[in-house]
Amino acid sequence: MDRKSFLKIGLATLGCKTNHSDAASLAAELSAQGHTIIPFHQLADVYIVHTCTVTQKTDYQSRQLIRRAIARNPNAQVIVTGCYAQVDPEALRTIPGVDFIVGIRERQKIPEIIAAEKKPAEAYILSSSVEERLSWEDGRLPLFSGRTRAYLKVQDGCNAFCSYCIVPYARGRSRSLPLPDALAQAKELAGKGFKEIVLTGIHLGAYGEDLVPSLALLDLLQALEQETPNIRIRLSSIEPKEITPSLIDFLAQSKKVCAHLHIPLQSGDNRILQSMNRTYSAAFFADLVNRLVGMIPDLAIGADVIAGFPGEDKQAFENTMRLLEDLPIAYLHVFPFSRRQGTPAMTLPAQIPSQVIKPRCQALRELGAKKRRLFYSAFKGKKGKVLIESKRERESGWLKGYSRNYILVFIPGGNEFINQELDIEITEVHEAKVFGKVLARSKFNRTQICADNNG
Repeated sequence: MDRKSFLKIGLATLGCKTNHSDAASLAAELSAQGHTIIPFHQLADVYIVHTCTVTQKTDYQSRQLIRRAIARNPNAQVIVTGCYAQVDPEALRTIPGVDFIVGIRERQKIPEIIAAEKKPAEAYILSSSVEERLSWEDGRLPLFSGRTRAYLKVQDGCNAFCSYCIVPYARGRSRSLPLPDALAQAKELAGKGFKEIVLTGIHLGAYGEDLVPSLALLDLLQALEQETPNIRIRLSSIEPKEITPSLIDFLAQSKKVCAHLHIPLQSGDNRILQSMNRTYSAAFFADLVNRLVGMIPDLAIGADVIAGFPGEDKQAFENTMRLLEDLPIAYLHVFPFSRRQGTPAMTLPAQIPSQVIKPRCQALRELGAKKRRLFYSAFKGKKGKVLIESKRERESGWLKGYSRNYILVFIPGGNEFINQELDIEITEVHEAKVFGKVLARSKFNRTQICADNNG
């Protein structure tokens, strides 16, 4: 290939925050070598697709992104990595125009592949078993240009093996970023001007269990609370059983951790939960949510739920709907059950047909929309803190940003508010759209706003 030493690289990423953090680390490494990361839809010398395989839909989306890249520039080098590349590289090899399929453990070799400037005659698979990956493998600090928040991956892999989930087979066993390294990276991100760090992991609540001596997520949060100035911390998804009484006590008094938790439910029926290999009951989940809302003012709780898991009869689905209707949930992420080759749920009896799953998903999404409207409406006339993002709303040109409890708020204002955490008052709530105004003191006391917040 006749190319320059420094290349234009288009990078697309699907899936979870952990996947996005991995892609950002790769982008940082490539940028450090002199390459330019450009939007994926532009003409590039190299395209990298960071795939997800959590559902059949994400498999399809991954393949579509790959084909678009190949069509955009047939002469470009096309590299596919991520979870789909790890668990089913042969499926990706059949796509004409793919050059390299790189597994999870080999992802750090992508800069070397690009530097070699080779476009093989047929797709080359570079992959090995993730089961042997037992310790943390450092990458460069992620690159998040032009953003107010950064993802900090502190944990990877999973030991839970829920019966429907392919992720442990793609990511391997649970492993944690050592606490001193996590603190150092958090401080570096704060020093770069980020005002929010999102702690990510495949199984975040398992943080520290593999370290010697072992630690817990609470240890990391306490250290971040004490040692990272002028930044707020947001948690990504955390399992119900890992929200301990001591963690709840800490969250209730934290000045930096946002009042926002995403807690996977998956089903509100005990029989289905057991078949999923989930380790809690519907009653446990309900008690946890009510306890959290009672102890942490203004807390937003989101939940994942799967519709159509094998054996989910009408009563099981109604149990899920009833549980969610009765709980103070702020929003839902709804997923149709997706059969994944290699998981126990793939071959379970009583598979639910798609014509039954689809209306169940719709009912859950309508319930989630209702929950979101009710949650937002409760804050009309109230004051809070919103971190203003760099991109304005396209239609109105208004600024936008998230409150600590994960409400997207639109406000009028100038560019001086961008990447600042401001005191605002919510003035209007229209369906699922929230509007606010900046309170005057925000203009004069921006540094202290972040430091004296009560979470």
